Amino acid sequence: MSLAAFLVGLREGLEASLIVGILLAGLNRRGATDAKRSLWWGVALAVIICTSLGALFTFGRYGLTFRAQEAIGGILSLVAVAMVTAMVLSMSNRNGVMRKVLDAKTGEAVAAGATAMFWLSFITVGREGLELTLLMWGWVVQPSAIIGAFAGIAVAVAMGWAIFKGALQMNMRTFFRVSSALLIIVAAGILAYAIHDLQEARFLPGPYSGAPIAPTHPRTGEVLVGFATYPFWMASFPFGWSFDLEDAIDPTGVLATFAKALTGFEPKMSWLQVIGWITYIAVVVPVFVSHLRKDRADRPVVDTQLAKEPV
Repeated sequence: MSLAAFLVGLREGLEASLIVGILLAGLNRRGATDAKRSLWWGVALAVIICTSLGALFTFGRYGLTFRAQEAIGGILSLVAVAMVTAMVLSMSNRNGVMRKVLDAKTGEAVAAGATAMFWLSFITVGREGLELTLLMWGWVVQPSAIIGAFAGIAVAVAMGWAIFKGALQMNMRTFFRVSSALLIIVAAGILAYAIHDLQEARFLPGPYSGAPIAPTHPRTGEVLVGFATYPFWMASFPFGWSFDLEDAIDPTGVLATFAKALTGFEPKMSWLQVIGWITYIAVVVPVFVSHLRKDRADRPVVDTQLAKEPV
């Protein structure tokens, strides 16, 4: 879990850091140094609220029944997938669009007063924090995931500060393209988690639903797996197990943990999980690639040196 959590923390943290850097650069250019206090108050409130939501999601669920926990976890995971997909496909960071839009909004906020700057920083940073909170929902019970996420955020903050000061130069277009491609795979895995949770909660039909919904062996009562030929070929489809590799791959081992964290693969998955994963990749990847192809005609490198003036 830690690798995927680190990637998510790095991506979301760096985007939030760049947003703060763009806002600060806009204030520096306009000489509106008095508005910086309002900006930092907005950032602080966004961090506090997102952290509180994370704590609520983590500890609040322990008072719920198992079925309720799984249902809420599945629904929030679906929301996270939708948010990540929208973020990746919108390509809001390409060609400096995000910087131009935020710089314009900074000018409007400076003209409107300190309160406007507070809300601008709160909303823009809070959106990134909310995405991270929802993405981390399914991993909060894993200490390694929490460590990975905070490590990613720490690295992102350091990188954002270095970029703002001009000490670090990097092609943000390439970074966001690569991280977006990896996040598509992570999001497909989260979708598989969501389907698994909803099946355990019996909100979706599957192996946990019991007979007659779950296809079972007439004699043993076990849920059918893969291309079962008894009582007929493919009898396990669509509400049984797609495959069961737990005898060959330890579900708690390093390989299974790594694969689950990065791709959503588990040694034992239902047909609906596999169908959901494949369908998501088949739909999202071509759209993402088409965005990249359209973007090749205009290739200015995003300026990562946001400002040299001191904060």
